[in-house]
Amino acid sequence: MSGPSAEWDAALAEGRFLIQQPVGGGASVFPPRAFAPGTGAELEWVEASSLGTVYSATWIQRKPPEPPYNVVLVDLAEGARMMGRVEGVTPETLQIGMAVKARIIAGETPVLVFDPVEQTNG
Repeated sequence: MSGPSAEWDAALAEGRFLIQQPVGGGASVFPPRAFAPGTGAELEWVEASSLGTVYSATWIQRKPPEPPYNVVLVDLAEGARMMGRVEGVTPETLQIGMAVKARIIAGETPVLVFDPVEQTNG
């Protein structure tokens, strides 16, 4: 398999969170693609900051005794929006607008998840 999705998978396997943006700058894009939407500009891979904000969230209830899990849309600091899940939260603590940070779970098929970012006052 080749192409942008394969490059994304390879980067995750190396423990790297990369995002695409047009060569010379511009809004980042996700999911991986060959050319920038709308302009057809060439894209390059850049290291993502891993920071984002929960844009939307829902909980999926599974058949007991399995616990529910969340599905979120996260607005990345670089401007792209991606789907994922936030770990270490409950239906009461997961909030739209919550600051999150991406983390890669290593394995045969690495997975990108998000963790809440502790907010500090002052």
